[in-house]
Amino acid sequence: MSITRHLFGAALAALCSTAALAEDAVLRIATQVSGTVNWELTTIASQGLDRANGFTMQVQDVAAGPAAQLAFQAGEADVIVSDWLWVARARAEGQDYVFIPYSRAVGALHVPEGSTAQTLADLKGGQIGIAGGPVDKSWLILRAYAQQEYGMDLAAETEQVFGAPPLIFETALGGELQGAVNFWHFGAKMEAAGMRPLVTVAQAGQALGLDADTPLLGYVVTGDLLREKPQLVAGLAAASRGAKEILATDDAAWEALRPIMNAKTDAQFAALKAGFRAGIPAPGPVDEASAAKMLAIMAQLGGEELVGKMTDLPAGVFVTPGS
Repeated sequence: MSITRHLFGAALAALCSTAALAEDAVLRIATQVSGTVNWELTTIASQGLDRANGFTMQVQDVAAGPAAQLAFQAGEADVIVSDWLWVARARAEGQDYVFIPYSRAVGALHVPEGSTAQTLADLKGGQIGIAGGPVDKSWLILRAYAQQEYGMDLAAETEQVFGAPPLIFETALGGELQGAVNFWHFGAKMEAAGMRPLVTVAQAGQALGLDADTPLLGYVVTGDLLREKPQLVAGLAAASRGAKEILATDDAAWEALRPIMNAKTDAQFAALKAGFRAGIPAPGPVDEASAAKMLAIMAQLGGEELVGKMTDLPAGVFVTPGS
C-alpha cells in the first residue's frame, strides 16, 4: 500500500511538473490574423511544428501592427512581428528587444498597365499613392534611389497621396494614380490585375549598396526571454524555418491556406504564393553592415519621426538561433 501511495505520489508530481513545463512553454504571439504572417503561423499549427519544437503557440488577434507593439510592450504578448528598425530604435531607447529574421519581402513602385513610364524620372509631376505614410521604409528607399540615379527629389517633384493599403490598391487599379507604393501582398495583387513594377524596392536597395537578403521583418522577443529560455526562442526560430521549408515547395500546403489568403482570383493566389516564397530569407546571420547602411538612409530621409535620436545600429538587434 505504501509503495502504491509512493508511486501515485511520484506520478502526480511528474504530472504537475509536466503541466508546469507545458504552461511555461507557451508562446503568446500577437498579430493581425488577417495578415500574411498568419499563413506561416497557420502552417506551424497545422503541421504541429510548435509542439515538435518544444512550445505551444497561442495566437492573439490584434487590429494592426501598432496594437501588437503595445501588447508586447505591456507584457501581454511574448512575440510579435515587426521590422528591425523598430527594434533598433527601441534598443537605442533602452528597451531590451531582439529580432529573429522572418521575411525579406518588400514591395515595388507599380504603374498602370498602359503607362509609358520607364524610370522614376518619368513620374515627375504625377501622383504617387503610398501606403504607410511619409516615412514608409519602401518609399524612403525609393526616394534615395531616385536621388542617386536621376538627381531627382521624388518627394518634391511628385504629388503624394497617402492612404491605407486597401485604399491605395483600389485607387491604383482605378487608374487615378501614375504610380503606387504598397505592401508586398497588395503589390502582388496589383500585378495580377495587370499593373507592372517600375522598380522594386529590392532593386533600388541593391543600387544603393544594400544587401537584398537583409530581412526587414522578423519575430521580436525580449532579451530576458532569450537569456532565460533560449530553448523557446530556438524552438520558435526552428518552427518558423520548418514552415518556410514546407511553403517553399509544397503546393498542397498553399491550397490549405487559400481560404484565409483573401485571394479573389487564381492569378492573385499565384502571385501571393510567389511573393511569399520570394521573401523567404536565407538561413544564417543578418548582414549588419548592410543594415547599418539602411539605417543611415532612414535617418537622413525619415528623421527623428522614424528613428528617434538613433544614429548608429545598436549592438544586439539581430539574433539567429541555430545558425
